[in-house]
Amino acid sequence: MARIRHEGPLIIGGGLAGLSAALEAAPAKALVVTPEPLLNACSSAWAQGGLAAALSPKDSAVLHARDTEGAGAGLVEPEAARALTERGRETVEWLASLGAPFDRDEAGGFSVSLEAAHSLPRVARVGGDGAGRAILSAVVAAARASKHIEIWEDGRLRGLIQDVNGRVRGALIERAGGRVDEVFAPAVVLATGGIGGLYEVTTNPSALRGEGLALAYAAGAEVLDPEFVQFHPTAIDVGLDPAPLATEALRGEGARLIDGTGAFLLGEDEDADLAPRDIVARAVHAARADGRGAFLDATRAVGEAFPHEFPAVFSACMRAGLDPRVSPIPVAAAAHYHMGGVVADDEGRTTVTGLYAIGECAATGVHGANRLASNSLLEAGAFGRRAGRAAAKEAQPPKATLKPARASQDLPPEAMAELRAAMTRFAGVVRDEEGLSALIAVIDRLAKAHPKAVVLTAARLIAEGALNRRESRGGHFRADYPDSLPTAEHTRMRLTLAHDDEAEAAVLAALAATI
Repeated sequence: MARIRHEGPLIIGGGLAGLSAALEAAPAKALVVTPEPLLNACSSAWAQGGLAAALSPKDSAVLHARDTEGAGAGLVEPEAARALTERGRETVEWLASLGAPFDRDEAGGFSVSLEAAHSLPRVARVGGDGAGRAILSAVVAAARASKHIEIWEDGRLRGLIQDVNGRVRGALIERAGGRVDEVFAPAVVLATGGIGGLYEVTTNPSALRGEGLALAYAAGAEVLDPEFVQFHPTAIDVGLDPAPLATEALRGEGARLIDGTGAFLLGEDEDADLAPRDIVARAVHAARADGRGAFLDATRAVGEAFPHEFPAVFSACMRAGLDPRVSPIPVAAAAHYHMGGVVADDEGRTTVTGLYAIGECAATGVHGANRLASNSLLEAGAFGRRAGRAAAKEAQPPKATLKPARASQDLPPEAMAELRAAMTRFAGVVRDEEGLSALIAVIDRLAKAHPKAVVLTAARLIAEGALNRRESRGGHFRADYPDSLPTAEHTRMRLTLAHDDEAEAAVLAALAATI
């Protein structure tokens, strides 16, 4: 094991949030660690819809914040929403200055489209459905050209290094060949993405399994609302893992959700399919559960324009032997985005000194119980930049005794497959006490056999949060508690660290959840 000291922020993750932080850390030296080459295995590159921002004369940050709060079902923090939406235009312009080729209108302004639960068109797109990869490609190019950024494209987070006072001092990083190095830094920035890979049906890279969330929790960081998982209603159901995504922008252009008989899933109103994602996802889930099937029909709304208007969706369909110009697309609800995460402010600071969290692994208060479409790329860029500046100012802490750091391990493939199936079945679109209790029993059994597998901690956080929230709200729907409580309350989870290994193992196995 090598011991490496880095004088600047250590950033775990190479998506939009992590690279935005790295770019803004200048002139401090930033070390970016990612398990695969940049642009691979990160959700930012897979985003199709675009980046939400108030860009048109009729729009404003106030209206954007209002829509954000409305989608979040009572759990969006208003100040956080305003902090995000007020940075919408500047974030789009910053990305454009790096070379992100946003679609433009005839006057040269940003072209915007309408997505679900937005009161106005405000989603800046690239090439119809290629926003994520195009934006991230520009950011990757800028990062590679920046002399203050060092990038490891073979490093995986295996643990956080803390001193006896709880301050994070660095991280255990597994490099190619299996060697685990100790990397010390004044600040560690988690940009590790979401939890989609915990589910059998997901639109996310399957390697994203909540390990950053779990390790932050184990380090004593507060976790907020882990039960709130957004299920995208239109994953293309062609048996692929991960499932290709049919962007919501298709419904913004007039595509309709139908069942196998051609009947509308959500009614005949023109805007029925642009309801919040949780409502649409449950309609798709119900149609499939009833045996009616669920399909996205864009044959009239898009038709022959598919190849150039929505090239990513068109390509995914054609690879599967389906021509969306003439045939409806079979769809399923799939795990898509995690609204919960590590509690962090708009500069990424968590409740643990020296530890920052940004992007999907963070819970900044802007998404509440149900993320507004295309706010995720905005949050990654806007708050990622702020976190990079803040983390760069962290001074190297004085010497202190370190706690023993233990590297996490993977679940074997068979156990991982069992966990993913159980998560989809019991903590999916529709949940109940019996199913969630069965899921926790599966997690308990797997944890006894694989005690160092931190993905089980991430799964347990979701399952325990869902079991304790005895209501339905936003992305969390309980069949046995279908109504929302009169007052919206957050779920907060925090581990009280113990000083001896035996006691620490005991508290790690038991989550303290309050609603």
